[in-house]
Amino acid sequence: MASLKDLRNRIASTKATQKITKAMQMVAASKLRRAQVAAEAARPYAQHMNKMLVNIAGAANMASAPKLLAGTGGDQVHLLVVCTAERGLCGAFNSAIVRLARERANALLAEGKEVKIFCVGRKGYEQLRRLFDRHIIGNVELRSVRTLGFENAKDIADKLIELFDRGEFDVATLFYSRFRSVIAQIPTAQQIIPPAIGEKPGTDGGAIYEFEPDEEEILVDLLPRFVATQILRALLENAASFYGAQMSAMDNATRNAGEMIRKQTMTYNRTRQAAITKELIEIISGAEAL
Repeated sequence: MASLKDLRNRIASTKATQKITKAMQMVAASKLRRAQVAAEAARPYAQHMNKMLVNIAGAANMASAPKLLAGTGGDQVHLLVVCTAERGLCGAFNSAIVRLARERANALLAEGKEVKIFCVGRKGYEQLRRLFDRHIIGNVELRSVRTLGFENAKDIADKLIELFDRGEFDVATLFYSRFRSVIAQIPTAQQIIPPAIGEKPGTDGGAIYEFEPDEEEILVDLLPRFVATQILRALLENAASFYGAQMSAMDNATRNAGEMIRKQTMTYNRTRQAAITKELIEIISGAEAL
């Protein structure tokens, strides 16, 4: 049985941990609001960018369209761009994104496809390199970045486009966590190269546009910006999801620490009472012996 001193040390250590988790919860809560506003503000821009791309691509001649839109004509080599956080202590946030990417990679490998992985964030790289070390071709860390901006997304997009121009892959899919609420973050996969166009313009009775300069020239400038915009949205969604997950995880940790302190205090009191009772019995027994 542990001594009273050991029990006191355990209680003090647990209380110190509880203070840390409570402080981390408060920091995450303070940063969550700003990250949530940034993520929600980026959604309409990304959606309108996608809608514009659908309209222009529908009017363009695919035979002369840029390679970023038309693709390579095959889907043998897939690049998985996995965006995670730089830090942990956020529950299953990082693991959920990595699990989705891992399932996609295993499915593609089972089909005989070649898989390459580009990691954005340290935690995703640390988890994926255990099973897919030889498939990882790049890693970008954002630990030194205080505020995420378009420049960060553009740097990543430029690296992906450079790999695509060199023929390193045929299809690129972006993995990130879409923020819904503090307790709900949704792992999401989105194909960005070539973009998944989906619906064609004019099917909903909308207007038909004429473009000047021509569609192909517009797409040359629009497509790299589209890739960067989708990556920026993923980074902002990830930031909001991370702080939401961390806030929830630290709240649970604080509650668990409080419950542990309660049990440890009860054990300490019982042990102390048993020691006092034993001493009294020894004193009484000694007195009776005299």
